[in-house]
Amino acid sequence: MSVTEGRNPKACNLDMLSVREILQLMNEEDRTVADAVGAVLGQVAEAVDLVAGSLATGGRLFYAGAGTSGRIALLDAAECRPTFGTPPELVQVLIAGGESVFAQAHEGVEDDFKLGMDDARARGIAGLDAVVGVSASGNARYVLGVLTYARREGAATIGLTCNPSSAMDDLVDVAITPVVGPEVVMGSSRLKAGTAQKMVLNMISTASMVKLGRVYQDLMIELRPANRKLAGRTRRIVSIAAGVDDEAADRLIEQAEGNLKAAVLMAKNGGRLDHAKAVLDRAGNNLRAALELIESGNAGE
Repeated sequence: MSVTEGRNPKACNLDMLSVREILQLMNEEDRTVADAVGAVLGQVAEAVDLVAGSLATGGRLFYAGAGTSGRIALLDAAECRPTFGTPPELVQVLIAGGESVFAQAHEGVEDDFKLGMDDARARGIAGLDAVVGVSASGNARYVLGVLTYARREGAATIGLTCNPSSAMDDLVDVAITPVVGPEVVMGSSRLKAGTAQKMVLNMISTASMVKLGRVYQDLMIELRPANRKLAGRTRRIVSIAAGVDDEAADRLIEQAEGNLKAAVLMAKNGGRLDHAKAVLDRAGNNLRAALELIESGNAGE
């Protein structure tokens, strides 16, 4: 029996506890999740190296999951575009039953190995790509199907599970296994296991995007002002990164046609958008590297 399906001895009388006692027990159990994730940071770092390497060479990142794990993966992937300015095809999700299961569960499809293979084939997963299989037990056959196809095609494969020695182990280059123990409600892996999975996916996506230059300092430098809140955030980002006031930041963003990296460079080169774009191109679209070119006098004209 997998760890995620075991009984938690602290919760055997859960239905007899007061509301405050239930919440206290859940809080105590949740406190153990960060330590479990901390114990596998070495494997998470290996996964980030694989993902960032794939994306830097023209590959894509795929998450594959079923049930709760698939919905958690979908949530993380959905945030990459607004946070890091990624094109829609760069980070994708294969979820058993399709994205409609985000709103309504169809748990039976997680047992369909062939469906996983077929979905991976339909997305054209290939050698440049990286695939992260997410399954609390590590045994969801849909996810195993995706990983089997991805491995056959030469893609980098990563497994994220909360169950050691799962079926996923033999299909992945890196196995990430934060062992959080049995849940407060037996088998309800949306609880501690789900929290651990979300924490690890946060790390993989964020650290990969940082290494790809989609974050400057701690700033979302690829952000696009799609609404009033984000317009204010882009102004603050340029103000901080360029060392200018809000009025100047607004002017630079407008002149840069919404490209925050170019706006920051324009604050350094007298407002020349064409030059800013050329420097960014030379620097591989990395703002820090572009600023170093300007500061060293090697930015050209």
